Order: sequence, then structure tokens, then C-alpha cells
Amino acid sequence: MAASDAPGWRALPAEYAIPAVTPSVAEAKLYCERLARSHYENFSVATWFLPRRLRPHFYSIYAYCRISDDLGDEVGNPQHALQLLDIWEGEVDACYAGRPRHPVFVALAETVRACEIPRQPFAELLTAFRQDQRVSRYETFEDVVGYCHYSANPVGRLVLYACGYRDDERQQLSDYTCTALQLANFWQDVAVDYGKGRIYLPLEDLRRFAVTEKDIADRRATPQFLDMMRFEVQRAREWFHKGLPLAQKVDSELAIDIELFSRGGLAILQAIEDQGHDVLRRRPVISKPRKLALVARAGLRKLL
Repeated sequence: MAASDAPGWRALPAEYAIPAVTPSVAEAKLYCERLARSHYENFSVATWFLPRRLRPHFYSIYAYCRISDDLGDEVGNPQHALQLLDIWEGEVDACYAGRPRHPVFVALAETVRACEIPRQPFAELLTAFRQDQRVSRYETFEDVVGYCHYSANPVGRLVLYACGYRDDERQQLSDYTCTALQLANFWQDVAVDYGKGRIYLPLEDLRRFAVTEKDIADRRATPQFLDMMRFEVQRAREWFHKGLPLAQKVDSELAIDIELFSRGGLAILQAIEDQGHDVLRRRPVISKPRKLALVARAGLRKLL
């Protein structure tokens, strides 16, 4: 069976499949930009503050991350998802061997060459999405952080590579920020993730606070559940603060983006607090005025 005939592709947008004809570099770059702009408004906002020369690299990295995530999360069949992730990793190998076929990898090949990005962070992301097909519960907080090592931290490292930073100090600070963002998303989406059969809250914390899976299933925000979420929010906030020094160690354009994403993640935690830590009956979101304030603050900093 050809890679393009794998059954999992049918559950995804048609443009995700590997095309019969390899696109040109120009076509591939337009594909990635279109995907980035149509899927994630915050990504488009962030690119306003980037130098124009870096935007194509960010579009290709985002397109890779977006489709990789959907291969793991939107197929609806773990075996089909694992098959597609294997095919996708084969495309990573083809990209590094100089034989890209998919538009994402045609564009990404230029990014990899220009920014000298190693294969590892691309492969590590796929490790996380494979793990999602096999693991649905995490015993300890360290286990959750271990998952974030693959699901979130590679994205920050790819951003640093694209901007010319390769040192361990900046990568460690980036890991703190990316893990914190992932934790904020987990705490925001407890009910959403449970609907997919997953719980990212550490099971040791459920036991510690006398919370049951049935409480989550029934969307009962008991006093014990609220106490647990208060604890988890504070823990995520500490990880954000550990990563904040990164903005002082990069050039001004990237610093604005880092601060924008960090403040956005902190705003998610604040939104959880604002509704009394009840993330079961209503998904906490950042209000439009708060989003505008974050962007305005970043824009003012760029002007100054």
C-alpha cells in the first residue's frame, strides 16, 4: 500500500495527504503560510513582531507541528494514527536526505538548511503524538513533565534554532516556558481531554486531594477538585516564571514574541482563577479585551 493510500488520511483534510506531484518551493511556502494563518490566529499575531525574513521559517515549522498534532489527535483510530505518524517520520527522513515530497517538507528543507536545524526536535514531537495513542494516564507530575519534554519543548527549541540560538542555557529557559504553556493548556482543557479519553492531571494529585475520575466524568467541581486545580495553577505559574529570563537573552523581536506567549499562558492561568478554578463546567478562555491588552503591550514595546 502506498503511503498516500493509508486509511487514516481519510479522516483528515485532503490537503494533508502526500501529493502525487512534488510542489515547487514557492508553492510549498504558500501552502505553509496558508495553513498557519488559517489554523491559529495567535500564531499570525505573533508573526507581526518577527523580522520578515524569518516568517517563512516560522510558517514551515508551524505547518509541521500542526499536521503532526492532527495526525495524532484527529484520526480517531490509534492504529491508523500510529501508521500515519510512521509515514510522517519517513517524510522527515526524506527531507533530511534531500528528497522531500510533501509541501511542508519542501518548505521545511529550506528552513533546515538555512538555520542548521538538527532532526531531533522534529522526531521528538512525533514521540509525544505516538505516546498519546498508547498512554492516557500519568502517575506523577514528573511523568507529565516527561511528556512535555516531547510534546512542547521541541517547539521552543525549533524557534530558537530558526532565530540563530543554539546554546544550552537558552534552550533550558525555553523548555521551562514551553512546559509551562503545555501545563496551562492541560489545566484549561481537563474536560476536553477527558472527552478524548485522556487525563493529564497526575494521578498522585487526584489521590492526594481525594478527587476521583468520576468527578471529572460527571463534571463535578467538588471543593477537593478546586483545591487541586488551585495547586496545579500555582505550579504551572512557577514554571512560567522560571522561563521568563529568556526574553532578556534574545534580540528584541524574538523577546516580544516570547513575552507575548508567556503572558498569554499566564493569562490562561488567570482565567482559570477568575472562574474559581472550575474548568469542568466551562472551559476558561482569555477574554477579547485581555488578548488585545497583551498584543497592545507587545506592540508598544516594539515601538519604544
